Amino acid sequence: MTIIPFDDRDGQIWFDGKLLPWRDAQLHVLTHGLHYASAVFEGIRVYNGKIFKGTEHNERLIKSGQILGFKVPYTVEQLNKACEDVVKAQKITNGYIRPIAYRGSEMIAVSAQHCKIHVAVAAWEWPSYFSPEARAKGLRLCWADWKRPDPATAPTASKAAGLYMICTLSKHSAEDKGYNDAMMQDYRGFVAEATGANVFFAIDGKLHTPTPDCFLDGITRRTVIGLAKKRGIEVIERHIKPSELENATEAFLTGTAAEVTRIAEIEDYKFPENKMITALQADFDKLSHG
Repeated sequence: MTIIPFDDRDGQIWFDGKLLPWRDAQLHVLTHGLHYASAVFEGIRVYNGKIFKGTEHNERLIKSGQILGFKVPYTVEQLNKACEDVVKAQKITNGYIRPIAYRGSEMIAVSAQHCKIHVAVAAWEWPSYFSPEARAKGLRLCWADWKRPDPATAPTASKAAGLYMICTLSKHSAEDKGYNDAMMQDYRGFVAEATGANVFFAIDGKLHTPTPDCFLDGITRRTVIGLAKKRGIEVIERHIKPSELENATEAFLTGTAAEVTRIAEIEDYKFPENKMITALQADFDKLSHG
């Protein structure tokens, strides 16, 4: 497989208020965000040239920065405009936008009171997160070794870079075992989420999803809950024990990257049906591509 490095591409990136040539959007090796994970980010989809839920994502970017103790130096309106400028500059039709805000290199210690906050927005053409074959068959997941932390021990309400290290570890382990992804539990042992997406289960004709009290309440998650309710499907947010999955007939992931993607199995638990998923996939595609 040929890999095109993300630091060696053509185009432009919005960096600290202006568009720069892609290869010039760089940071120093002693940047605080690199050493101490003092960075927050977003992932936003572009469908048919239009940004989907951009305002909600940029609002969350600013909120995540506040949770990490810094102020993103741009308004939601300015961030929306930056996203629009990048999509236009890159001629994106169906792709992905990555805004990120991080502490700079003025200080390189635990204390970072005087670090400048930098913001960048990049975009690129990007198809489905999972392969067409995996989406058609349904994903195969294993249980992750790592667990989502107690909110008293980490800023779990933020989309912070540091919270994703255990996701990378879990994803790599799953792929090494031949799975598409890993399902994480929370610190109490309840079902939480996959490595980068929320999860839903169909049980007795109702839709059950874990309560997001120690992981992100995803924007796509909220969108799908709204679509399900429009269809008259009862949605129940609650703590779900892994053993309860034996009662589920359908399962699927939701996320900006994952969109709405069926799960066929989580190790010993199989989910043979896809009626509810198919309907919600169609509703989501219609909304996002409209």
